Amino acid sequence: MALQFLNDGPEKSKCSILLAHGAGAPMDSPAMNAITKSLAEVGLRVARFEFGYMASRRTSSARKPPPRAETLCPEYVAAIAALKARGPLIIGGKSMGGRVASMIADEHRAAGLLCLGYPFHPVGKPTQLRTAHLAGLKTPALIVQGTRDPFGTREEVAGYKLAKAIEMLWLEDGDHDLRPRKAVSGFSIADHLKAMAVATAAWAEKIT
Repeated sequence: MALQFLNDGPEKSKCSILLAHGAGAPMDSPAMNAITKSLAEVGLRVARFEFGYMASRRTSSARKPPPRAETLCPEYVAAIAALKARGPLIIGGKSMGGRVASMIADEHRAAGLLCLGYPFHPVGKPTQLRTAHLAGLKTPALIVQGTRDPFGTREEVAGYKLAKAIEMLWLEDGDHDLRPRKAVSGFSIADHLKAMAVATAAWAEKIT
């Protein structure tokens, strides 16, 4: 199956961002669409792709489960090569997609790493950390996380050993899709996506 990209944002953007999806939803899920639209609106060029197991769901009734994240690294590397981005390339993704990108960022000399809702641990299993490689990460990274994300809350992440190259952007009361409860926080999902996009654009300008 040939790799397909969804492209958004101005072609003249200084840098490109390559995003992979999370474990359970495709590259054109409502959350991915909203994230990409927000990034494009601040002038960033964004390309999305799907791992093979997810792409196969479009043509088969069989619903392949997500494989182990580390086994998807070669597919992400292949996507980088296929994209043939001109200029600096930031890699990343939603949840598992960002985790896979984080595993290859240093080796493939990405200009930056953008993780949107990083799965620091499985839900309900806070001791099963997925952070060992993040302690020595050299690639400049921005992790955008909701403060009540069940895969890693602000209180939990405060105790992790993370590389100095990693910056955290905390979105108040956001869940794993960065979505807040407006009645609780006073913020809407539109507010958080705009904050995410503006911060990402400023960070991208700084590192590229």
